Amino acid sequence: MTDGAVDRGAGLTSLRRYTWWTVPGMTACVLVVIVGAWVLDGDVTPWVRGLVATALVVEAVASVVLLSRRLAMLPVTDAHPGGPPAAWLIAAGAAGVVLAVFPLALRNYGLWAVGPAVLVAIVATYLSPHVRRLLIAGAVLLALLPGSAVSLVEGDGELMYAALFPAGLVAFTSWVTLGPLWAWDTARRLDEARLLEGESAVKDERLRFAADLHDIQGHHLQVIALKSELAARLVEVDPARAAAEMKEVRRLSADALSDTRAVVQGYRRTTLDEEITNATRVLAAADIDARTAVDPAAVATDLAEPARHLLGLVMREATTNVLRHSRARHAEVDFRVADDFVRLRVSNDGADELPRVLEEGTGLRTLAERLAAAGGALTWEHVEDRFVVTASLPVEAPNSANGAVR
Repeated sequence: MTDGAVDRGAGLTSLRRYTWWTVPGMTACVLVVIVGAWVLDGDVTPWVRGLVATALVVEAVASVVLLSRRLAMLPVTDAHPGGPPAAWLIAAGAAGVVLAVFPLALRNYGLWAVGPAVLVAIVATYLSPHVRRLLIAGAVLLALLPGSAVSLVEGDGELMYAALFPAGLVAFTSWVTLGPLWAWDTARRLDEARLLEGESAVKDERLRFAADLHDIQGHHLQVIALKSELAARLVEVDPARAAAEMKEVRRLSADALSDTRAVVQGYRRTTLDEEITNATRVLAAADIDARTAVDPAAVATDLAEPARHLLGLVMREATTNVLRHSRARHAEVDFRVADDFVRLRVSNDGADELPRVLEEGTGLRTLAERLAAAGGALTWEHVEDRFVVTASLPVEAPNSANGAVR
């Protein structure tokens, strides 16, 4: 048996090796030891001995192959049934019949059921739990009959032993075969769950990083483009102001680079206070009359740092959308607290009839998911030529406010 790459990577090599020796290995050993001892008995006719020995080899090899194939499969369920290789199953079945008929004909009530019991256990490993129980129960009941019939015909007085021992042997063989296999299947399921959890964590982190990068780079690049365009228009009529605007572009570029590095290193935080101040300055540079109404009670509110970071992202995204998706001349920023909720409201005129921000961007939709996960809400509406974005969070916002988008 060779250990698969998945088992080595998951640390299941030792458990798989143990299960292999416990199930296929022990099954073959039991067949060889128990039936082999009977084959070597001098009272057995030589031609019977040779036929049973051949059947014993076939049964042992088929058992190892079938059980090893089963170990390599994923756990069998009602939704995902399995199936043994037909050729090996037929070979094991024929050998099991030979191993049952001759000992039973010689009234060896303890031996004849060994081959069939192993075959029942092997088939049961490939079945879903419901069908498996039906098979084992039916095999146990059926095992009562052959020995009983022979004992009654012969009148040897061993009826109870001939009936009960084979039935008990079938049940015991199934139990010792399925027990370790159940432990192996459980370990496989747990390992798959661990892998899926790891993949989900990586996916969530990628989404978080993409959202933060979108918020930072989109805003910086939009402002840089705006100021570069302004400088280009002023270079001939007002060179001094054009030079000042280009210095501002240089500063913004440096800020964008610094913020990007901070995102990569995982410690950058956007704060609401900074973003409101920055939004006022940026909108003014774009000749947009920006008015702010900040409730002192909201500023003094003991709002968790992740919540302030999330509201800062909303402020930045709203500002970027005003610059990109409107011909605004006026904008308003309102931040206040009411009913144990803080509310940030950003509105502007000159909005497109069908705001493209709802069609092409994912910024607001992504932020809406993050606010909902934090117990708040993010809504937007387009009324006539005005576009309004409203974000709200509970004052006692949980730390998950800055979590990855689910």
